[in-house]
Parts: sequence; C-alpha cells; structure tokens
Amino acid sequence: MSNIPVDDPVDRRNAPFVQVLLLFLGVFIPLNKSLFLYAVLSGRWTRVVPDATALAADLATDVLMTSAAWTGVWLIRRGRFRQGVHLFLGVVMLSMAIIYITTGMAGVGFDPMPMILLALAGLILGRRTLWITLATLLGVIAATLVADLVRAALGGGAVSVTGLGKAVSLAGIWLLIAIALDRTVAALRNSLEESNARGQALALAYERLQEEVRERERTRDQLVHAQKMEAVGRLASGVAHDFNNVLGIILSYAAQRERLADRGAPALYEALGDVDLAARRALTISRKLLSFSRQEVARPEVFDAAASLRELMPMLKQLFGARVRLQLECADGALPVRMDIDRFGLVIINIAANARDAITDTGTFHIQAGRLDGAWVCLDLTDDGKGMPEDVRTQAFEPFFTTKPSGMGTGLGLSVVRDMLLEAGGKIDLVGPPAQGTTVRILLPLAVDGETAQLAST
Repeated sequence: MSNIPVDDPVDRRNAPFVQVLLLFLGVFIPLNKSLFLYAVLSGRWTRVVPDATALAADLATDVLMTSAAWTGVWLIRRGRFRQGVHLFLGVVMLSMAIIYITTGMAGVGFDPMPMILLALAGLILGRRTLWITLATLLGVIAATLVADLVRAALGGGAVSVTGLGKAVSLAGIWLLIAIALDRTVAALRNSLEESNARGQALALAYERLQEEVRERERTRDQLVHAQKMEAVGRLASGVAHDFNNVLGIILSYAAQRERLADRGAPALYEALGDVDLAARRALTISRKLLSFSRQEVARPEVFDAAASLRELMPMLKQLFGARVRLQLECADGALPVRMDIDRFGLVIINIAANARDAITDTGTFHIQAGRLDGAWVCLDLTDDGKGMPEDVRTQAFEPFFTTKPSGMGTGLGLSVVRDMLLEAGGKIDLVGPPAQGTTVRILLPLAVDGETAQLAST
C-alpha cells in the first residue's frame, strides 16, 4: 500500500494508514447496516424501530459513506491522496448533516465519526482543514437546532432542553479536540520544518565538502605534476650530457663519411648501425622524460618495486652525475606493491635530489630494498651527506619548510612524497643518527597473494 505515486513524503507515509482506515469503513459500514436490517426485518429488534424517513436517510447516508470510502481508496492508489481524503471528509459531513437534521438533537447518540473526521483533517491534511472541518461540524449542529426549532414551531411545542445541552456539549468536546490536534499538528509541523531545514543545510554542507575534496584532489594532482617538472629540471643536466654523447657519436661518424665511403658499403652499413643505436638511445631517454613529466590521473597498479628501482637507475645516475656513487641492493625475489608507478618514481627522485644537495663534494647514495615483517616492502635510501639536525627532522615533512636559500627550493618535495605514500597506504620516516648522513625509510604494503600472482603472470 506504500507504493503509490505521491510526491509529498508526509502524504506518502500517511497513505497506508488512511487506506486501511477507508477500507475498514468501506467494509464495516455496510456490514453493520446489514446486521441492523436483518434484526429489524426479522423482528428481533427489541428497541423502537425508526420511522421510514429516518430509516431511508440512514440507508442513503451509509451508501454515500461506503461509496466515498472506496472511491477515496481508488483516488489514493492513483496518487491523488488529498483529493481522496477531501472527498471522504466532505461526503461524511454531508451524511452527518442529513442524519442529524432528520433525527434532531434528541436522536443524536454517541457518534465517533466527528472525532475521526477531526483527526483525519488535522493530522493528515493540516491545521487549515482541521478548522474548516470543525466549523462545518458546528454548522451541522446549528442546522440541527434550527431544524428542531422548525419542527417544534410546526408541532406547537418547544425545543428540548436536553437537545440544546447535548448540542453545547458536543460543540465543546469537538472544540477541545480541535485545539489539542491543532497544537499537536503545529508542533509536529514545526519539528518537521526544522528537520527539513537541517537536512537541507547538511546536504549543502556535504556538497561544499565534496567540492572542497575535489578541489583538493585537483590541487594535489597539479602539485604532483609541478614536482615532476621540477624533477625533470633537475635531470636536465644529466640528460644534456647523454644527448651530447649521442650527438658526439653521430657527428663522429658523419666526420668519417668520406673515409668510410672509401672502405666500401660494409663499413658504411656498420657505421649507420651504430648511428641507429645512438639515435635509439636518445629517443628512449626523451620518451622516458616525456612519459614521466606527463600530467595524468593517478592509476594504482601492482608492480615489482625492485624492477622499478632498476629502471630508475639511469635517471638517478643522470641526477647525481659522476661525483656521487650510486648503489642498489635488492633482496631476492619480487617486491610487489600497489601504487601509481610514476608517483613511485617521483618519490625516489625527490629523495635522491635532496640527497644530491646534501652531499657537498663526493659521496655515496645507497638504496636497499627488501621485505619487512612479511607485510611491508621496506626501502632505505641513505646518503653520506651532512645529515639533518633534530629540529630540521621534526619539520622535514611539513609543507613549505626548507633549509635551502631563498629561490632554491619550494619546501614541498617531502610533503608531496609523504602524501603520495599515505594515499598508497604507506609510511615514510627518517632513521639513523642526525649527524651521519640521512636515511629515509619508506614502507609500502606488500601486495596480496592474488596480486602477486597477477604480477608474475605479466
């Protein structure tokens, strides 16, 4: 009964109860009247049998109310909730008017229908309909009293004091019920409005929070890209050196072109092969730099950290140059981790760049990779530079903190590194004595067995 096409959420929640009520009345009213007629017609009715006019009015109003109940259910099922309830209220009040005016106040007994009407009007349709319903019911009482006066005048009698007192009592009871319902409905409606207002405020706050999160992600991606470009700039001197070597090879063969030509086609063919190898090397370097500097959305994947470190060694050699000895020590077997592979490379290059700046003359940069506690891939990146004082260590990962001269650093390198590792579920820390170089320890979660198998298959 709850799957009705009603837009208002309050009406949609009230619809099942109203339908049950109308169905009950649609069955109870004709059943009750059938039992009454059976008792009257069979002669088993011990009380005074109503006259023909009252009986006809009673039957007609029962037919009207039964029809209104079933029609109301039909309207509600088609999404016309308020029209169905209004129809039922109107027909019932019309029926009450017919019965009350026909029987007079003296014939009015205990009737629960006015209370039902007031409850439906107030709780289902609102305060305005509640007071309209009360006014209509009071109008029915007034019309009944007028009818009693007319009958008394035509019959030469007077209006019963009992009927007048009953009218005043009913009017007072209905008024008290209406006031109680009005206050209850007002409190419920106010609470509902406050709840809706809080819900809307929360929805707006959630939307703003989502936008801030998206903006933060965009800013972080731009910052990562800027760090990549900074790393590419740091690699530029090494790349230029490699390109100079490649161009030197090509120019050397070009300078020997006449002598090679005298030696015949085989010598030229061999020389062109060496030129091709040199050009391919230059192309590989340029493609790797372009791929590394490209701005892309992070795409985590499972890869072997040891293999990735080996691939990074040429770039790190370009970064350090000849004055720093580069060492890589990896444990046996694969070291599967799940992370964006370009960001992994950026992490290593950023730390290596800081190590290069810390080594004033010649030195060593050592990378050791292995497993830790069966759950982590541990990378120790160690330089034998001047080290970090304790006060510098405590602030090393804070954004915009740098010990370099003005214009020489942004102070964002290690902060970005930490954020990228945290996003991958990893950790970063500084270990070792402050005055004996620096060791940066990176922990990344070891990929699960299924991911390790996937890595092995690729």
